[in-house]
Amino acid sequence: MQQDFVIQQWALWPPLQPDEGRDLARQQALLAGVPKMLQRRLSPLARTVFCAANPCIEGQAAMPAVFSSSHGELAKSLLMLQTLAAGEEISPTAFSLSVHNAIAGLCSMAWQNKLQCTVLAPCEEGMAAAFIEALGLLQEGASQVLLVFYDEPLGNFYPAAPFHLSNGETRALALVIGKSGQGQALALSILPLTGNDGEQAIQLSAFIQFLADTQSQLTLKTPRHSWHFENHGTTS
Repeated sequence: MQQDFVIQQWALWPPLQPDEGRDLARQQALLAGVPKMLQRRLSPLARTVFCAANPCIEGQAAMPAVFSSSHGELAKSLLMLQTLAAGEEISPTAFSLSVHNAIAGLCSMAWQNKLQCTVLAPCEEGMAAAFIEALGLLQEGASQVLLVFYDEPLGNFYPAAPFHLSNGETRALALVIGKSGQGQALALSILPLTGNDGEQAIQLSAFIQFLADTQSQLTLKTPRHSWHFENHGTTS
């Protein structure tokens, strides 16, 4: 199986080369279009997602979206469990903003996107699951699809070792892909090679470097097979 597509636009947050002073101003600018009432409901992870997604959404026509996160708002869920364990009550709003599709829902509200939105928890398949979903939408007739990958570090409460589940930083990557157009042409295929390059949070750093450095190939190994990305260069 090989599927070709074009990354027409991509953005990430925080930047690869952070500058604390400038990044704070950039974050405020990226969130400026989000209604203040909605901004107050954004967790640190949600703010990271919004900052990555904004450059790929602003000025674009509405498009279907695929959001992918291994653990979602797990930090918020843990805080609620600790609150309950202490004998205190949690608010319905806090619960509603902790579910796996909460950030995707907030994005749909902020940008008034009423088209299809899918939210994945990909486990060992990692990033490939979202690409497969998005490529399916392109095959069904969508001209563009927004993909958003995001995760934050697992708290110490969760004994992740020896599994490769968590990165040491909160990061989000947004992509706009199409079957053609101007951008970075890629091919995705499956290989019989097995291994363990970790879940999405680990894979994300490797994929960002693949895009930023315009590497020719990237292989992400799982215990059952590998997902292979090949860079065919820039299209006009």
